[in-house]
Amino acid sequence: MRDAGCRMQGEAGACRSGFFSASRIPHPESSKGFTLIELIVVIIVIVVLAGIFMSRIPYYQEQAEKAAMQQVEGALQSALTMRFGALMTRGAANEKELSVLATDNPVNWLQKMPPNYRGEYFDPTPRTIASGNWMFDLKSRDLIYVVDHGDYFTAGKDGNTWIRFHVKLGYEPALGRPESGKELTTVLFEPAEPYRWFD
Repeated sequence: MRDAGCRMQGEAGACRSGFFSASRIPHPESSKGFTLIELIVVIIVIVVLAGIFMSRIPYYQEQAEKAAMQQVEGALQSALTMRFGALMTRGAANEKELSVLATDNPVNWLQKMPPNYRGEYFDPTPRTIASGNWMFDLKSRDLIYVVDHGDYFTAGKDGNTWIRFHVKLGYEPALGRPESGKELTTVLFEPAEPYRWFD
C-alpha cells in the first residue's frame, strides 16, 4: 500500500510524488460557538451596562441645562458691562440716569435673543411658560429662568423651581469729590436670592 510505503521509506522516499494520503493531512478542529450559559452571561453584562448608562442620562442632561443657563447669564453680564460703559461715555454719570440699568429688560442688551426666551409677563408663575425657558417679570423687573431638569436643584425662599436674576448697582463715595455724593462703580447681573444646583 502507498500509505504503508510512505511510513517505511519516509517522506524523502516513496512520498516524493508530492502528496500525502488523506488520512495523514491534519484537519483543524471545528471552532466551537457560544454555549447557552456564555450567551446568557454576555446578555446580562450588556443589560447591566445599559442600565447604568441610562440611569446617568438625566444627570448629564441636567448638567447640560445648567451650563446652557450659565452661558446666557455670562452673556448678559458682559452686555450689562458694555451698556454701563456706553452710558458713562455718553455722560450719564448721575444715579438717576444710571438706574435704568436696574429696571431695563437685560435681554434687550443682547444683539441676539436666546432661542428659549419667551417674552415679558406681569407677575408670572412657573407655569406661565414651559420649563427650560427665560421670561421677564414686568412687576419685579427680574429676568427668570424656569428650571426643566431639577432633580439636583434646591429652590429659593419662594419654593419655585426657577431662578430670578436682577441687576445690582454698587455705589461708592466719589473720589476727590465728596460733595457730589456717591458714584456707580459696579454693575452685576446676579440671582435675586441664593439657590443651589449641584453645589
